[in-house]
Amino acid sequence: LPVLFNKELKNVEAEEGGTAVLRCEISKPDAPVEWRKGGVVIEPSDKYEVKLKGSVAELIIHGVEPEDC
Repeated sequence: LPVLFNKELKNVEAEEGGTAVLRCEISKPDAPVEWRKGGVVIEPSDKYEVKLKGSVAELIIHGVEPEDC
């Protein structure tokens, strides 16, 4: 079965230099999740942290910049 969104992403506001957390809930716990920006996969780094806890996927952006929008 395909993995679907139970709760989709919501817009998030963050101050420049701060931290933003994007969160969604998927229908299949622990299914692989890819975060993308402009079609490019976001890889974990000092700036981008990727977490998956059961059916909740998170992308944490450290040091938010205008280009992250």
